[in-house]
This record gives sequence, C-alpha cells and structure tokens, in this order.
Amino acid sequence: DLVVGADSHACSYGALNAFSTGVGSTDLAAAMISGKLWFKVPESFKFVLNGQLPAGVYAKDLILYLIGQVTADGATYMAAEYVGEAVRALSVEGRLTMSNMAIEMGAKAGLMEADEKTLAWVQQHSQREPRPVTSDPDAVYARVEEYEVSNLPPQVAKPHTVDNVAPITEVAGTPIQQAVIGTCTNGRLEDLRIAAQILQDRKINPQVRFIVAPASRRIMLEAIKEGVLQTLIEAGAAVVTPGCGPCVGTHNGVPSDGENVISTANRNFKGRMGNNKAFIYLASPATVAASALAGEIADPREFIR
Repeated sequence: DLVVGADSHACSYGALNAFSTGVGSTDLAAAMISGKLWFKVPESFKFVLNGQLPAGVYAKDLILYLIGQVTADGATYMAAEYVGEAVRALSVEGRLTMSNMAIEMGAKAGLMEADEKTLAWVQQHSQREPRPVTSDPDAVYARVEEYEVSNLPPQVAKPHTVDNVAPITEVAGTPIQQAVIGTCTNGRLEDLRIAAQILQDRKINPQVRFIVAPASRRIMLEAIKEGVLQTLIEAGAAVVTPGCGPCVGTHNGVPSDGENVISTANRNFKGRMGNNKAFIYLASPATVAASALAGEIADPREFIR
C-alpha cells in the first residue's frame, strides 16, 4: 500500500511494511478527490542494525543515534530501510517509533520488512488480507550503513536540533523543569508501561512538572485497565487528553522562558512546544521517567528494577 497523511510523521506506517509519507494539505486534498498523487520514486538508504539493544536502551535511543550519525538531511527524499537482528527483536510499537522519526533524517519513508510480529499486529487491527513486500536480492541502494548496537548507551537529542545527539553521560545532571511522555513517537501502551515500571512506588521530583499524554483513547483505556495510569498518577503525573499533548505547543505544557524540558517527542526546534526561549531535550520514555524522578537528566539504567 501507499499511504499519505497531512502530518510529516505519517511515515510511521513504514513499520507495517507500507510506503507511507507525509504531504501538504493541497496534495492530501488531491489524493482524496482523485485517489492519485505525483511522486518522484525515492532512492533507498539501507540501515543494517546488528546485535541486541542492552537493558535500558530502546527503539527511541536507536533512532536518535542513527539520526545523529547521518544528520538531519542525510537521507533527504530517500526511503530509509531498517533491517537486521536489532530490528527483528523490536516490538511493533518500537518499530513504529523508528519509522516515525525517519522524517527527522530527511527520509520520505521508513520501511521495515513484514515478519510474524507485523502480520499478527495487522490481523488484530484490520480486516484486510495483508500483502507484504520485500526488497529484491539485487536491489540497488544509494547508501548502506551497518551498525553494531549491542553496547549502545541511552541517547539524548540536545537543543535545538534533532541530530544534535549525545550519549546520556554527556548530558546527565542537566536540571529539568518539565518532563513529557507521549506524542505519536512514544505515547503507546508499551511506552507508558516502561515509564510505570520505573516510577512504581516512587515520587517524581517536586520541582518537575510531569505530563503524560496517551496517544489515543484506546491506549488510555488499556492503560487504565492495567493500572499503568494509576501508577503514573500516584508518582505525580498529570494526564492530559489523548493526542499530541504538549508536543506542538498548542496544549497544556507550554514551558516558560529558560526552562529545560525532556520529552519523548520527535522534534526539539526552537519554539516547538510554544516558547522559543525554552530548551527541549528528546529521549526515550525510560530516560524521561528517570529524569522526572531525579529532577535532572538521568540515566534510566540506574532506575530500572
């Protein structure tokens, strides 16, 4: 399938083996009216990810690392293709996180092969018969990069660009005033569970505002049934309406001048959260939860039980 959406992070569906990309409002209207759209066929950028992510390191850390390596325009108008042992080990939720941020390296799509996890997920969420595709054995790539990720530490994107990425050791200890878990990148049930495991029977730092925005109504209901939201609220979270939350600066959570925010969102440009005098750091739900506890950017590996 080819999927278009009016948000640049429509590329998330690449995790489900669909070519999915964001378009502008005019192009979307044309697609809705005619069922057709003009595209230049992109070249492909293959990422071969070997090894297993260590404890305390997640899909968000992996994609931030890759963006830091290739830069924000390193895959411009390419189809990023993620393969390898590390990708196969990810849940579908983790894969969605990686495909979601393909746009942050300039890519047109973030594609993954369909395996048994993908097909099981699709069968749960769709009545259609899936028709997965794979790359040809003789496929030509504009660029191929191979990474060993078994020793990858947690990663953080520093203000004010997503490719300004550093290992957690470089930014640990930076004071924060706000922590956000949610958005289309990391607002899924798996993300809320990871945060709840760290925050169980603990209280966030009293100097931190901790905002949780489930990605959808369904996810919010599941988190309530599992007791995940109760754990987060007891730790000190303010749960807001499912959706984008503070990510785009139009909801609760607009930071004040000079404040540092650590968020699971996908962008940290100046003014992204509604105030161009704030500083946004991007990290995994585990790192955000650990930082909310510490009152400063913290290594989640120190808090995982």
